[in-house]
Amino acid sequence: MEPLDLLQNRHILPAKPVTPPKPQLTSELWRNMNCSPDIFRCTLTKIPETEAILKKSRLPLGVLIHPFKDLSHLPVIQCSTIVRCRQCRTYINPFVQFVDQRRWRCNVCYRVNELPEEFMYDPVSKSYGDPSRRPECKAATIEFIAPSEYMLRPPQPAVYIFLLDVSHGALETGYLKTVCDVLLEELDKLPGDGRTQLAFLTYDRSVHFYSMPDGASQPTQLSVSDIDDMFLPSPSDLLVNREECHVLIEQLLAELPNMFKDSYHTDSALGAALQAAYKLAAPTGGRITVFQTGLPNVGPGALPPREVLGDKKSESSLMGPATDFYKKLSLDCSGQQIAVDLFTLNSQYLDLATLSGISKFSGGQTQHFSGYHASLNTPQAARFESALRRYLSRKIGFEAVMRIRCTRGLTPHAFHGNFFVRSTDLLSLPNINPDAGFAMQVAIEDDLRDSREVCFQAALLYTSSKGERRIRVHTICLPTTTNVSEVINGADQEAIVGMLAKFGKFRLVAFRSGQKADDRSDCIARFKSLPLTQLLQFIYPDLYRVDELTDEGALEDGEDEEEILIPQPPRLQLSFERISATGLYLLDACDIIMVYISRGLHQFALERIFGVQRIQNVDETLTELPELETPESERLRHFVNWLNSNKAYPAPIRVI
Repeated sequence: MEPLDLLQNRHILPAKPVTPPKPQLTSELWRNMNCSPDIFRCTLTKIPETEAILKKSRLPLGVLIHPFKDLSHLPVIQCSTIVRCRQCRTYINPFVQFVDQRRWRCNVCYRVNELPEEFMYDPVSKSYGDPSRRPECKAATIEFIAPSEYMLRPPQPAVYIFLLDVSHGALETGYLKTVCDVLLEELDKLPGDGRTQLAFLTYDRSVHFYSMPDGASQPTQLSVSDIDDMFLPSPSDLLVNREECHVLIEQLLAELPNMFKDSYHTDSALGAALQAAYKLAAPTGGRITVFQTGLPNVGPGALPPREVLGDKKSESSLMGPATDFYKKLSLDCSGQQIAVDLFTLNSQYLDLATLSGISKFSGGQTQHFSGYHASLNTPQAARFESALRRYLSRKIGFEAVMRIRCTRGLTPHAFHGNFFVRSTDLLSLPNINPDAGFAMQVAIEDDLRDSREVCFQAALLYTSSKGERRIRVHTICLPTTTNVSEVINGADQEAIVGMLAKFGKFRLVAFRSGQKADDRSDCIARFKSLPLTQLLQFIYPDLYRVDELTDEGALEDGEDEEEILIPQPPRLQLSFERISATGLYLLDACDIIMVYISRGLHQFALERIFGVQRIQNVDETLTELPELETPESERLRHFVNWLNSNKAYPAPIRVI
């Protein structure tokens, strides 16, 4: 590591993505067994042996984890006995030491444990012998199918409850038709088995339920106007089986957009609707999905319009909740294994700082679409539709808990993400999804002089959508050192940036003047819960010049019948001096891709990429690039498709 004078040389970031540093363990075998940095990553690749050395380095110590990440390869094991340390309950992993063929030493608490007889059998080679051949000892990420002792109750069916805002302001955005159309298309992709259950509630100044009994020719609307004393209007048929009531569900979704088209109710009874959904889901647990477009202003949880534009003195107070109603309800939901996911689609203030509490403490997710309108804001509408499709079809885990264990002498002391802390190292997650990230700050309480390596292990216990109880285990091993220089040289800059963002150091929108309070709150919430890869791109987007793409150095995609070449332009520094007056630029900002057309862009590029001769004729409402049969158009579209292939869902285009 060399010193850099940032006043003389500001352009220090490489053109290619940074490769995460690899922990240099004493065992060469262990170096290749560590958990993928996309899943589990520490801010330091060499851990200081004492707290004094850590303080001298002035670097944060913590880990970032993406525990339920979509994986193309995941070893899954089913065995009658899951081998764990009898003292600290760590799962056996590649970094334990075998004393002999019958005993192993835990790499967290150092207790020597007995091995069960069946562990001598290797299910891959189907032979008896060296226990280190077992999959548990060869993969730092592994999943167990859990036996019955890991179940407090039989696995419950997948339960999905949708809450739809049908106030007049909500209907004017056009969101309801989009949601219903996407639900109709994705209904069969909702994770679950033959027991999957669904319910739909709509709300304005009243809460409307939809009864779908067996043999009915159409759904029946049941309305409750006494929102201050919410109750279920029917003891059954509100939460129905997806397969048995498939026709009625489709009929309801087709009719909903027209059902309220003549409604002029401007009130929103979100709190009462949430209470009703809680009553429906409480016996089994499940997921509540809320679509909210305005400030809840009647019934339980009603909120005052706090935002006063231009009043800087009150801005900081807007970042805190106005009431604890949503937090308390969120904790009640967590206790009943219910997660609440919130989609906000608003142009006016809706107090996201307060509403996001319903998701934060129930292990849910908040997704904010500021200025949403189905026809007037097409980039935001396209982003919402892509996010919703991903949301409905992605994997899900129910009734989850996650425990983080670390080597004796290390102690977790702060967690970041959406969850409820049940004990010092146990996180309650009624739902877990592949787009949720977590972080944990770590303190060195006892000297680590007797430890050449330290380990962190994250164990996620959850129920799959098919009703299986599973345990996904991730383990990372890192060397220790007494040298401050080695600590600094082994720092993982990207992980440190991610950790500092969790602390609130880089909430760009949140601290920028002139921002809406809801946009600030969204930025804070996203930084707390985004996985590291998405977080880094959100903080520092990728900029490329794309009007001069060539096949030189291109990647080859041979998955399709016809080989595709994907251009690989260099990343540019985020400085306006890198912007040419005659260039075309692409900024990949995680969930949206901005295309900037310089005023001097040559007519040839305009014709070959956009199919127009003048810059004024480019359609600024484009959310996808035009499909032209020109090499320039094909190269750019292949590049954009490649960028999107690495995302949770495709990002729409926004032309500037």
